[in-house]
Amino acid sequence: MSTLASVLHAPGSQSPPSAPRILVTGAGGFIGGRVAAAARAVPGARVVLMSRRPLPAADPDPAPGDRDGPGDPAVRQVRADLQDPASLRGICDGVDIVLHCAVRIGGPDQAVRAVNEHGARALVAEAERSGVARLVQVSTASVYGRGVFRNAEPAGLPVAPGSETSRSRAAAEQIVLAAGGTVLRPHVVLGAGDRWAVPGLVRIHRRLAATVDGWRTRMSVVDVDDLARAVTAVATAPQDTSGVWHPNHPAPVSCADLFTTLTRRLGLPPATEDIGVEEARRRLAGDSVSLHHLAMLTTDHWFASARLWEETGCPPGRGFADSLARHAPWYRRHLGLSDPPG
Repeated sequence: MSTLASVLHAPGSQSPPSAPRILVTGAGGFIGGRVAAAARAVPGARVVLMSRRPLPAADPDPAPGDRDGPGDPAVRQVRADLQDPASLRGICDGVDIVLHCAVRIGGPDQAVRAVNEHGARALVAEAERSGVARLVQVSTASVYGRGVFRNAEPAGLPVAPGSETSRSRAAAEQIVLAAGGTVLRPHVVLGAGDRWAVPGLVRIHRRLAATVDGWRTRMSVVDVDDLARAVTAVATAPQDTSGVWHPNHPAPVSCADLFTTLTRRLGLPPATEDIGVEEARRRLAGDSVSLHHLAMLTTDHWFASARLWEETGCPPGRGFADSLARHAPWYRRHLGLSDPPG
């Protein structure tokens, strides 16, 4: 068993200190930035924000509780690059908890593996060397590939990634799990800063101007701020939280409700007809991004997620409709949409 796993599973050492020092990787990213804000809300926590680039002094769209910026004396910024193991030397010294949110999505396969897989290996090695008490990785349900998932628990669910990004993230998971760490696999993550999920849905809606088989499928969704709270909840829980968790809102969303809410909140024209999957593929031919989204939207992707919230005592949030209502102004600005009438 590795050094970190030995620390995690030694008697009396599974719970991190009451005033922990927390390292957040990828602190400048969509999810990592929100996790950083949630980490700063942990009572007594001292937070180290790791990023490849300098973090901005002020965020024009800060998350709740994230307005005090780098001037907070309990927060320290460090620059390091997962592609450069030497830059990670000493990054975990004095750290109790590592929240690993850094990821590269897309680009050359070699660069993707360098960050997601080899970078994770170097980070875990540093965590082992420094005696970190708990390690949590934010991964993705995309490691399961495409399929039909209905109330699917992580235990025994086959990992079958369909892209190099997902394959490298699955490889990173195995490194973290072998060290006795914790892996969270969210599915669709919504919120200010999302440039993939909702923008992709809007793109499909505009291209099709139609529903597809009534959009009868169901999807697991989580607000980015609720996901961030889930990350800190499993990281600071008194019980052992090692293993794989699904951190989505426990109630799945029907794709019909998803698109109805989306069109209302973002002021988009409603669908004018219902078409079949083959016709939808024909209309989206040549648009690989939209075809990727369509494959997800036309089969159930519903992952059982109640366990995390129940066992940590962390409330799961109010769900998709509330999330989109709160983040709709940011999405409208990002997508160049006018405010809906009324």
